Amino acid sequence: MLLREQIAALVPHAGSMCLWDEVVSWDAGRIHLRAHNHRDPAHPLCSHDRLRAVHLCEYGAQAMAVHGGLLAQQGGGRAPPGMLVALRGVELHVVSIDDLPGALECEAEALVVGDSGQQYAFRITHDGVLLATGRAAVMLQSTETLHD
Repeated sequence: MLLREQIAALVPHAGSMCLWDEVVSWDAGRIHLRAHNHRDPAHPLCSHDRLRAVHLCEYGAQAMAVHGGLLAQQGGGRAPPGMLVALRGVELHVVSIDDLPGALECEAEALVVGDSGQQYAFRITHDGVLLATGRAAVMLQSTETLHD
């Protein structure tokens, strides 16, 4: 299991914008993560004292980033920065998440992993209840662009 400090070293999201607290398990094709920060009144995505379910898409996208970081680290490198370019098939089953007492859990599965981008399916639950599902696509910055 990896903890928050190790996760933060893998992704470009700094401070409280690093949303995941634990990597429960992972392999080449999937990752399972856990977060407890959704109840924090100072959550960086909160507005009007609420953390809306739509923000689960950011949790899903960051699950991709963590998995990509782990894969790159396993290969001896570091994942390039990416930009979220598409969300598809997103289904939200709640309105807000700041009042949920337990941990958020995410399972993300790599659908396409390439040098120029990634596509993942994500599923986020709380206490076994489905909160959100969807697919996300990220375009990665090329290594040539990083060195220019």
